[in-house]
Amino acid sequence: MKTTKSRAQEVDRYVGARIRERRIMLGLTQQQLADMIGVTYQQAHKYERGINRIAAGRLYDIAQALGVTISYFFEGLEQGGQVEMTPRQRMCLELARNFSMIQNGKHQEALSTLARSLADAS
Repeated sequence: MKTTKSRAQEVDRYVGARIRERRIMLGLTQQQLADMIGVTYQQAHKYERGINRIAAGRLYDIAQALGVTISYFFEGLEQGGQVEMTPRQRMCLELARNFSMIQNGKHQEALSTLARSLADAS
């Protein structure tokens, strides 16, 4: 029984981490996501931390809000996917969030060109 419960908590944390990752990639705050799915900021935070379980209907709402299928949240779980992000993953998510916040299309294109140039120079 204890093994089943700990495995379930592991899945809850994994799904929460995937929600957080996708939210950040889209440049959304927890408050914005909470508003989109009709819950409080605190509830959205608990979902992302895996503290509270997510009902199937709510997971569907989250998937719709984040523009993914429900299966997205479980991808990589079979391979023992990690819940904790590496510093590099955090940096990539931060970069994606900051990029999405740039309002000027020309600035976005310039940054994208710079990134391509730096990648080619490596």
